[in-house]
Amino acid sequence: MSTRTRTAFAVVGLIVASCGGDGSDATSTTADATTETPSTTTAQTVTVISHDSFAGGVTADTFAVFTAETGITVEVLPAGDAGSMVNQAILTAENPIADVMFGIDDTFLSRALNAGIFSPHESPLLADVPDELELDPEHRVTPIDRGDVCLNYDIDYFSDGLTPPLNLEQLTNPEYADLLVVESPATSSPGLAFLLSTIATFGEDGWQDYWRALVENGVRVVSDWDTAYYAESTWWGGDRPLVVSYASSPPAEVLFADPPVDEAITGVIDEGCYGQIEFAGVLAGSGNETAAGMLIDFMLTPEFQSQIPLTWFVFPANETVPLPDEFVEYTVVPASPNRLDPDVLEENREGWIEEWTEIVLP
Repeated sequence: MSTRTRTAFAVVGLIVASCGGDGSDATSTTADATTETPSTTTAQTVTVISHDSFAGGVTADTFAVFTAETGITVEVLPAGDAGSMVNQAILTAENPIADVMFGIDDTFLSRALNAGIFSPHESPLLADVPDELELDPEHRVTPIDRGDVCLNYDIDYFSDGLTPPLNLEQLTNPEYADLLVVESPATSSPGLAFLLSTIATFGEDGWQDYWRALVENGVRVVSDWDTAYYAESTWWGGDRPLVVSYASSPPAEVLFADPPVDEAITGVIDEGCYGQIEFAGVLAGSGNETAAGMLIDFMLTPEFQSQIPLTWFVFPANETVPLPDEFVEYTVVPASPNRLDPDVLEENREGWIEEWTEIVLP
């Protein structure tokens, strides 16, 4: 791949999540309505605030069925990384700039729930979603997709003697000095997920020493996934063959490659991954809650969910939706991805980020 397919591939940063951006432009997706707008709808437009990765994959077809069935136009407002998106929504809670938020993951979820920015909405299609993905019993948010943040490596770089690390522990070995780039957990969803994975692996009393060792071994820190993946990775012209990305990044490299390739150019280290769930929620106070709820219902339908694997390269939350063969072939499914209890995460997240900053960015 090269810059000719970069726009298409940028959506891999979804789970989950998570490229940088200025969030200044809204993308409108409209289809001609084939039915009259329902009387319960209070507006002809629903605005979705999302991270840039999701917005980058939206086309005129993404919500065409929804628009045709309801007469409602969908506008997507990019807001940078998932963390920036949540912060912006909290700061504008008294006067919401959107009707729906999409792309908030479980690493930032408790912050938004505690800020009270969502109105409850229980979709009837939750019957097709595994219970373990429904983290909020009050239904203030609805799970839409899931994925895993994992270390990606340059297969070609490690084909000449040096083998890729097998786990997080080996990243501190001398042979991997100056090879790793990570995103900051203060500004990036995958960066936070990677920090949480190190905490889950080394414990609340051991992760600090691990990060000190990474610093000694030359880890590079950037603000967002887009910078890490495109500016720093060796397969995109940088000098870092180890990048915090996603287990589903390799199939995107294959499917969008120009000229075409038969095999992935990147591999996944499946030890030390962190599982993420992405949610959508109705933003409280927008005055458009009915239409917003209708859109969230649509996002759980097979029509929308079937677009997820080969557009945003994560797994649909609706387990009745079949997965494309090419997605299954090239995507790594970690056997035991790390996860932290949401209550533990809520209690410690800000303190962990502060500690990390003192260690890594003194």
